Amino acid sequence: MSSSSGPVARLEGVRLDYRHRDGWLRVLQDVSLDISPGEVVGLVGESGCGKSTLSGLLLGYRHPSARVTNGRAMFEGTDLLKLDRETLDRIRGRRVALIPQNPTTSLNPSMRVGDQIAEVLRFHGVTPSGPATTKRVHEVLESVSLADPSRTARRFPHQLSGGQQQRVTIAMALACNPSLLVLDEPTTGLDVTTQDQILRLLANLRALHGMAMLYVTHDLGVVAQIADRVCVMYAGHVVETASKTVVFDRPRHPYTQGLIASIPRIAEGGARTGLPLKGLLRRSELPRGCPFFPRCDFSRPSCGDTPQRLETIGDEHQVACQRWKDINPDVDSTRVPPQVRPESGPNETLLSLEHVSLRYGRRGPFDKLLGVSAPTVVHDVSLTIGRGEVFALVGESGSGKSTIANAISGLLAPFTGQLRFCDDVLPGTVEERSANLKRRIQYIFQNPDASLNPRARVRSSLARPITKFLSVASSEVGARIATALGEVRIPENYAVRYPDQLSGGERQRVALARALIARPDLLLCDEVLSSLDVSVQASILGLLEALKHDTAVTMLFISHDLAVVRSLADRVAVLFQGHLCEVGDKNLVFAPPFHPYTHSLLQAVPDFGKRARSIDAPEVGASPQAGAACAFVGRCPWQLGNRCVEEPPPWRTSRAGLRIRCHHEPKDLERLANGE
Repeated sequence: MSSSSGPVARLEGVRLDYRHRDGWLRVLQDVSLDISPGEVVGLVGESGCGKSTLSGLLLGYRHPSARVTNGRAMFEGTDLLKLDRETLDRIRGRRVALIPQNPTTSLNPSMRVGDQIAEVLRFHGVTPSGPATTKRVHEVLESVSLADPSRTARRFPHQLSGGQQQRVTIAMALACNPSLLVLDEPTTGLDVTTQDQILRLLANLRALHGMAMLYVTHDLGVVAQIADRVCVMYAGHVVETASKTVVFDRPRHPYTQGLIASIPRIAEGGARTGLPLKGLLRRSELPRGCPFFPRCDFSRPSCGDTPQRLETIGDEHQVACQRWKDINPDVDSTRVPPQVRPESGPNETLLSLEHVSLRYGRRGPFDKLLGVSAPTVVHDVSLTIGRGEVFALVGESGSGKSTIANAISGLLAPFTGQLRFCDDVLPGTVEERSANLKRRIQYIFQNPDASLNPRARVRSSLARPITKFLSVASSEVGARIATALGEVRIPENYAVRYPDQLSGGERQRVALARALIARPDLLLCDEVLSSLDVSVQASILGLLEALKHDTAVTMLFISHDLAVVRSLADRVAVLFQGHLCEVGDKNLVFAPPFHPYTHSLLQAVPDFGKRARSIDAPEVGASPQAGAACAFVGRCPWQLGNRCVEEPPPWRTSRAGLRIRCHHEPKDLERLANGE
């Protein structure tokens, strides 16, 4: 490991271009960055700002269409950009390692996970023999808190949960004891409790091994938990760098302030305070001077012509803004007060679930005789959703949220119970439903890349529901498409584009327009914000808020982002492993008394106020006890001994009307939540 007197990694004035059409597009502009031994640097910014390109340089990686025209990428005194592939292969995985964003695509599906870790050890010659390699594989799997390492090592990736797969990639990165870890959005897409476990794990590993980390993310709450120092990028420029305390308490660049203001804060009732970012990053429209000039609320004409350079304004605090002295975060951050929304309870019931249980897989003719049955994934759920309200389902991955949405949409028939829509029994499968019923219930999926036809232009995707569900003359289809695009703030001329010619946020807007163009009564929104960066998420959230207030459309909103839920929803239901735990008005769900599981979810939410990740906290993801009467037994910190194991918990109602399924009385849950 490098001496503590110097950085373990350093980028020095790097300029990098990508080949673009007939020329070159500048992607990194004079970027400099140091990472000291044992330090965690958070690299934040919107999609397209150059974060992943920068992190790749610390692995000696450049895309084949890229060129570096200036600067060095130094690692332990060696310029990685001057090394050949053979030398780089000896460094990668051994001295510097990558933890990727998506373990599902990073792990080899045809190899057992233990063999994949052993392959790294053998390639770098870390272990001298087969038994030593096996021992080391089990050690690193145990170090990332995977139970029964020998059994886990024999499993294939598909036999592990998403959180377990991510732990395997971390174990693989740690196998050779590198001095630098590059983490590329390692918790994006994970639910809040799994994310919390991974962050605790990384904090523990850092404390034990003292390794340096570059943590690339667009989630500022995560950065506040784990980083020592934060580097903010915009359009290939480093615009601000400082300790995390300074960045979150006294940001001086308008872009940093806009990033922070764009995030709903769960502690502020889901409100966003300050001046959120406007517009989107468009590299084709960057001026000669400050790249943030087209979106800046504090710019002057000279900003567009004058290149901005990093200026030291405090102890290790640098800002690339000529107006930083005029921007007082204590004043400017409160110019726009938190949005106050009128309270709105449900009106007439639009949709109800009555004792619904759900299973995947068809029942065969001999299943009953052989005692074979598919496991139940949603258990006896009863809910009502009022016309015009936003009803949120929250819970960990695997809790049954999307399964319930699939049942409502007709993709999965109820095993027991029934669904009612406008007081009529809703047929179980989509094939049994009329065209009008299909029109009235529309689904917006998490990933627009997978839900939009890549070979169809935007206008073709939007024309499909018009011709299928609406009696509209062919001459009027174009006008309907233009109106639908306008409703989601997409230019009309985008109708001729293909999905791959749109940004992620634009594709999600098109998916929303496709659902709305059918004029539905109910929108099923399944994690529609989870894969979007901060500013795009804020724009889509603003669009959904406008739909909520300006139209009568009802939404079932599925999310693991509790701050977004608190910002948008009217009522919230909390699910754990297919069991309904708590239902009520959002302001009641986010305040004591809590169901013990709701309390654990809220404790796991990363927030700017939680500046240090506790490495001594108990493991959140302990396995529940199979066969117990309460599904949360085994993970519940407030368990009442064998009573919770043997007796099904009753539904209780607080004085304010919150329904909680727990053996504890609401007054006792409130006392426990307050630490009394």
